[in-house]
Formats: sequence, structure tokens, C-alpha cells
Amino acid sequence: MVNIKINGVPVQVKEGTTILKAAAGANMPVPSLCYLEGINEIGACRVCVVEIKGVNRLVPACNNVVEEGMEIETNSPRVREARRTNVELLLSQHDCNCPSCVRSGNCSLQKVANDLGIFATEYEKDVPKKSWPVDFPLIRDASRCIKCMRCIQICDKVQDLHVWDIARTGSWATVGVSHNLQITQADCSLCGQCITHCPTGALRERDDTLKLTSMKGAFADPGKVAVVQVAPAVRSAWGEQLGLTREEATPERLVAALKALGFDYVFDTDFGADLTIMEEASEFLERLTHKDEYTFPMFTSCCPGWVRFLKSQYPEMVDQLSTAKSPHQMQGAVTKTYFAEKMGLDPDSIYNVSIMPCVAKKSEIDIPNINDAGHGKDVDLVLTTREIVRMIRADHLDVKKLQEVPFDSPLGTGTGAGVIFGATGGVMEAALRTCYYMVVGKNPYPDAFYMVRGLDGWKEACLDIQGTTVHVAVVSGLGNTRKLIKALKRGEVSYDFVEVMACPGGCAGGGGQPIHDGEELAGIRGENLYFLDRTSDLRFSHENPDVQALYKEMLDAPLSHKAHELLHTDHHGWKMPNEA
Repeated sequence: MVNIKINGVPVQVKEGTTILKAAAGANMPVPSLCYLEGINEIGACRVCVVEIKGVNRLVPACNNVVEEGMEIETNSPRVREARRTNVELLLSQHDCNCPSCVRSGNCSLQKVANDLGIFATEYEKDVPKKSWPVDFPLIRDASRCIKCMRCIQICDKVQDLHVWDIARTGSWATVGVSHNLQITQADCSLCGQCITHCPTGALRERDDTLKLTSMKGAFADPGKVAVVQVAPAVRSAWGEQLGLTREEATPERLVAALKALGFDYVFDTDFGADLTIMEEASEFLERLTHKDEYTFPMFTSCCPGWVRFLKSQYPEMVDQLSTAKSPHQMQGAVTKTYFAEKMGLDPDSIYNVSIMPCVAKKSEIDIPNINDAGHGKDVDLVLTTREIVRMIRADHLDVKKLQEVPFDSPLGTGTGAGVIFGATGGVMEAALRTCYYMVVGKNPYPDAFYMVRGLDGWKEACLDIQGTTVHVAVVSGLGNTRKLIKALKRGEVSYDFVEVMACPGGCAGGGGQPIHDGEELAGIRGENLYFLDRTSDLRFSHENPDVQALYKEMLDAPLSHKAHELLHTDHHGWKMPNEA
């Protein structure tokens, strides 16, 4: 332990602790902008500078450790003046039109400036501008970048894709796409982790809310039937920025909010998740029983960010992807066929919306060969969790007072297995539950496959299903994914079935989820999903009565000809920018 003083108060901390963490632990926090623990500790913003007795210069608190006897001032006149100057310099190159910024009210720069009482700056304004394709799912606004380099570090160190790099030098240094490419030419997975780790509004998803709410939007068109589906991970996060506790932010209250916004039907993507399990589990067992005809492992295919990664980085392995579509694409196809027929609706009148924790799904719905219902796009629009929260706020809905409303039928029933799709390991666990049933003829203990749970970036398990040994792995985060694939190629590991999620922690930590700067909430959100699974009346995808009815009335059986037409896809039918 090391004895120090912070603002005259004796404090004891572990040796090697940074000044930033020591001050926070002593309830005397130091503001920072660029810092991300273990990822970005470069002291670039100089907002966290402190004064140390006996040291002539001010030092950044984020990358300097405490020493025995150190006396630190976190808010001395010298510190305050330097901090204020550094923030004013940042603001001189920043678009300060906060009301039109997607991060207004949730911006670290805005908070620091307000805390310092900066309402004007004497420095000459020189805001950088750079064009960006406005139709790309990920938007970068150079005028709001503060050069903290977080996006570079998260993409390099966590996702291992190196999409971003430093451009130009000196006071004109900024962030651009690596190798002087346009973003449309880059191997971006659209995971959105750069968005959720940006402290300002320099990175965001393309806003698509006006496609619903404008005078020409779907809500205003009397000829459109607005149908929306809600992804499993959305229910674990949607209430965070609306002042709801996790107990208040129920799926049924979200249904009520969506109905109030103007949607005609609200469905649960858990149905699509259960449907995915029926197809993907059947496909895995088909491959496992004809092992000489396939290359292993079989990879899950429900994460479009992961699919983009594999196609751009390891195209030779694309045939190892399950051909099953992602859950919301399956549900979109079923909505414009099965649901339309049952309800007597013109399929062309249905406007399908997916609320997703994901940015990559905005791109997925535009893949030309993924739309098989025969009525335009199977899913017409994808909104992130953040976008639907903005819509709720724009309509001034008092969500706490809304009466809970159940999901609509017949595509509104989901199981606990479908719910846990939103957590890393959830797809694997749900699939194993149903695989076991398909082989043995009876359900396993619902929590028998708990070993694939947890936030470890790379998990593996060895299971016995009626005498057959199955080796599985679960990986989340594309950096961990690359490590796994390299180990596979070197022959160091061997698996039958691998679940991959592009975002650390799975969809619960997705790039479209609410942003809490400096906090990683995938674990807490995932725990909420597992709680919903434990308390669910149905915990096996094959027991979903709506899924059973769909097969009985339309699809016949998993992997049938009709199921392949609507629920499966050819991953070779489209290309990434640099794919040969």
C-alpha cells in the first residue's frame, strides 16, 4: 500500500494505482475525456491534469501512478486554469451546436465544459469539415471529433480491424479511415463499438427515424401497416435513458410505448430467435451426422457484424457459416408471408421495422439476396435502441405511467431460449438445449449448458449428447474471434460448433445500445436476460407454440424446401468492398 494525500486528505491505495483511480476511489474524481481503462491511456486530452507537490509541470492523472508520500492537488488554481484552457482549445475546433447533436445531454465534453463554467471562449473558431456518405449506416462528423483516439484504440485493440487511423499532423491532426480509404471501401464490420466509446457525437448511427415519423413516413401513409419487432437485447437496455429501473422497463411496457408511437402490430424477435434455433440446430445435427461432407466447425450466422468480418478477413471460411438467416430477417420474411396470409393483409402494405441493439443490421437488410418473401425488403427499416428511445422522447411519452400490453400474435410468443440470444453464449446454449431434445427425445435440464455463459472473450466446452462428444466454443469481440480463427488454422484447437458475436458481451453490449461513457454494461444487461429466461414458462425453442404452428401450417419441418426458401441464405451472394 502507498500513503498519499489528495487535496490535503490522507489516502492509502495499492501500489501501481493511477492518480485518476486513486482520486476516484477517494471521492475526489478528476474529469477526463480520452481515457478508457486498459485501452486508451495516452493522456491526449490533458483534461485530467493534476498538480503534484515538488513537480514543476502538471501531469495527466490517467497514466501516472501514485508514489509514497505524493501530495496531489486536483483543483488548484493552476490546475483549473490549465484544464479550462485545454477544454477551450478543444471547443475552438468543435461544432458547439449542441441542440442538433445526437449526444446532447449525454456528452462528456459538454459536461466537462459546463462543470468548468465555460460559456464562451476567446480562441478563434476553426472547425474542421469533411464530407461523409450520408447513406452509410455509420456516420462520422469531423466537426465534433476531439481527437481523443478512442475509436482508433477500440477498433485496434478490441476488434482488431484497424478501420481508423490518425490523419494529418499538428493542430490539424484528426481521425480518418485507414489507408486513405473511403469508409465504403473499408473492411468495417459495422459493429458500432467506435460509436459507443466515442465521448462526443463525432460517431453515430445513421438516423432513420424520419422514415417513420415524417409527413412522408410510414406512420403517415394510410396504405401502410406498421409492424415492429423487438430484439432480445433491447429489452435489457431500452429504459436506461428514460429513467426506468430494470423492473419498470418490462417488454410489455415497451410494447405499450411502441403502440403509442403508432405501430399497428408489435412482435417479439424472440419468436425469430426460436425459429433460428429450429433451423440452426437442425443444420448442425445434419452436418454432424455427415461429417465427411463438411468442414468444421460450423459457425453461427445470426450476427451480421461477424458475417461481415469473416467475409472480409477469412473469405475461404464462409462455407462454414450456418446458412440460417439472422432472427429478425427470418421474422421479416415470415411476417410478409405467413402473418399476412393469416391476417388477410396485402404483403406489399406491410412496413416491417426491427428495433435492434446493432448498427450492422442497418446494412444487412440491404443485402440483395437476403429478401425472399417476394414483397420488397423482408425488413424495411432497422432502428437502434438509441433511435427508438429518441422517438419515445420526441413524443413526450410518460413511459412509467403506460399500462403494460402483451406482444401481438401470432409472432409474439418467445421462450427463455430466445431471450438469451442477446447475451454472449446465449445462442449456443439455446441451440444445445434443442439439439439435445432432437437427439435424445426429451428435454435436458434447462441450465445444463451453463458453462458457455459469462463475459470471458473465449469460452469452450465439451459435451456428451447420447454418446456423441460435441466440442463447442463461444467467442465475443472480433479481436477474440481473430485469435480463435488463427488457433483453428494452426491446428491448436478443434471444435464442432462455434458461436460468434461481434460485440464484446454479445448483443447486450451492441453498437446500437444506450451509451454510458466509461461504463461497460453488457454483463448487467446479460444477467437481466438470464433472469428473464429463468422466470419464463417456456425455456426451449422447440416448445414455442407459435413456432410449432408455423411449421404445421406452412413450413412443414426444419430444413424443408419452404424453410430453405424463406429462412436460409447464400453468404456468397454478396461481397464486402475488398472481397475478390
